[in-house]
Amino acid sequence: MLEMVQVNTPDHAVMVDVTDLVARKIQESGVKSGVCVVYIPHTTAGITVNEGADPAVMEDFLSTLERLIPWKSSYRHSEGNAAAHIKAILVGGSVHIIIENGRLILGTWERIFLCEFDGPRTRKIRIKILSDPSARSEWASS
Repeated sequence: MLEMVQVNTPDHAVMVDVTDLVARKIQESGVKSGVCVVYIPHTTAGITVNEGADPAVMEDFLSTLERLIPWKSSYRHSEGNAAAHIKAILVGGSVHIIIENGRLILGTWERIFLCEFDGPRTRKIRIKILSDPSARSEWASS
């Protein structure tokens, strides 16, 4: 099952918690056991899993990236957003998360974040929900 959600990012550089959106799609799918792939088809944004309990973690992440890869520098990319492309490459465009008992298996403090590096924008997130074939036969027969 492939789903798509849109997220409006509110700022130039921001971390948007999309965990509940992804969890809702899993609930709607009815898949009890499997894997969820969360993918962002944009070259100036990324997807990651990290701590969501303390917002300072994501603030520290963004400020550290900005120090390492400043928006203004001697980049050759003509559109003026080379820093966003570099940050997106480093973060990556997808994550895989285990589904068990119809729920995402995340660590105690973990959340899924859309990492915006060139906003504000409307971003699409693709969510591929893969059911475990052996689990499907178990719950399909009950």
